[in-house]
Amino acid sequence: MPRTTRSSLSVLVLPLLLALSCAESLAHDASAWGGLFRSRDAGATWSSVNPASFVSGALAVAVSPVDPHHLLLGTDTGLSRSRNGGRDWVLEAQAALAGPVFAVAFDVDGERALAAGASGLFRADGDRWRPLQAPAAMVSSIVATAQRGRAYVAGAAGLYRTDDWGESWVPVDAGLANGRATVVVVDRNRPEVVGAVAAGRFWTSADAGGTWQARDDALSGYQVEAVALDPAEPDRVWSVAAGRVFRSDDHGRHWQTVGVPLPDQPLVSHAVAVVDRVLVVATDRGVYRGADSGAQWSLVGDNLPAHLDAGLLAHEPQSPATIYAGFALTPRHELLRRAAEGRGALSRLDVVSIGGGLAFMALLLIAGGVVVKRLARTHYRVPGSVPR
Repeated sequence: MPRTTRSSLSVLVLPLLLALSCAESLAHDASAWGGLFRSRDAGATWSSVNPASFVSGALAVAVSPVDPHHLLLGTDTGLSRSRNGGRDWVLEAQAALAGPVFAVAFDVDGERALAAGASGLFRADGDRWRPLQAPAAMVSSIVATAQRGRAYVAGAAGLYRTDDWGESWVPVDAGLANGRATVVVVDRNRPEVVGAVAAGRFWTSADAGGTWQARDDALSGYQVEAVALDPAEPDRVWSVAAGRVFRSDDHGRHWQTVGVPLPDQPLVSHAVAVVDRVLVVATDRGVYRGADSGAQWSLVGDNLPAHLDAGLLAHEPQSPATIYAGFALTPRHELLRRAAEGRGALSRLDVVSIGGGLAFMALLLIAGGVVVKRLARTHYRVPGSVPR
């Protein structure tokens, strides 16, 4: 190619490449990605276990109770399955499972599973998924128990229990404030014992949701955001409210503050996990780790997205020190709201974004046409002619 042609191409292409690199730098900033991450040392260090494809939002994860390598991952674009601990993932191909998946759970046998998303509620027996009659229009969480076939589902329409893995449902929200549970926790050793957060208060049931009692007198004035049962102490409950951590040693009858407030206030806590005297809290600002029951806090930055909404925490059943955390570019609660309103993924694009994208594509087409025209003039010039 003649030197003059190469110079002309450089003048045209280099600014275009520079514009592309500037426009995409934020999208490829690793600190801005969402996805699924795992810690095997109670939140001290983390590693990515994302599918090979780009994941902008990990919304729910379930670990099989009988095989820690068998995972289900609900994302903002569908449901994936891994049978080797997250090294490889297979996208569940059922068209009905497309779109955001907000909740997943394994039955105690590890074979059957439930998944809930914008398109409905589904049950898997092995690898085959089929739709179920959902008890609520939009299921936001599914919590399995140690009793085969029993699970709780919560959504905007209330709290329900199934004893046959989704074939039938019983409402169990009578007595709960507003009848709506935003958090549900179950005692793995006592299937009848259930805890829930409703209207910012903590409630317990000793009869699988038949009756409820408020257990937050000592938390008066605080809105409870996250709750966890202690894996090592059957009656110990941890809660996070207003950036403070509270502990109860009698299943919520009495509470005491522990540690110091979380830093970077104000923040919203979505979930809390407990390993011995270490607390891990997922918030709208990322994941915080509190040593010595929250006596000191640190924002975990090792291999985790910086300042992104961390919407989930999940223990590995066989190893409580193994914790999964999920991050999303668009917060989970926002995706739930959009799904409830019937808005799809295209609703993320506003008029300015669409207009900017069309203008950029037009620029690409114009620049490409100029380059092609210049090349055509150079390579197909009649011999002996004078360049214009």
